[in-house]
Amino acid sequence: MQLNVFINESVEVKFNYQHVIETLEKTISENVSASLILVDINEIQEINRDYRQKDAPTDVISFEEEDDEDETYIGDIFICVEKVHEQAEAYGHSLEREFAFLIVHGVLHLMGYDHIEKDDEVVMFAKQDEILNKTEFRRNK
Repeated sequence: MQLNVFINESVEVKFNYQHVIETLEKTISENVSASLILVDINEIQEINRDYRQKDAPTDVISFEEEDDEDETYIGDIFICVEKVHEQAEAYGHSLEREFAFLIVHGVLHLMGYDHIEKDDEVVMFAKQDEILNKTEFRRNK
């Protein structure tokens, strides 16, 4: 997997995001690429409002690539850095672990996984755990 990272100028990342990305690129074995865009809380809320009709900030939003020209490019993942901080504190784990979780969650959505139905949620969350358990970003027990 290859992640092309873009950090919006309004965002300051104060954790080792490069290490997380490098680790996940090695761990996710599929021959695909995606863009990873780090945004602030205002931008993620705007995206959520404009594309999902939910006028509230969220942590991660994925958009599947619809152009079939490049079969390896699967889409774009937007992650709100403020939400990484907020959720890491709320769940009692590191910023890197929360960031890794959100990337994996976004990638899986781009690969066709979903969690709307309970059966699909079980499958997707098991796949998330499978990937994260291969790294130092596994869930705190």
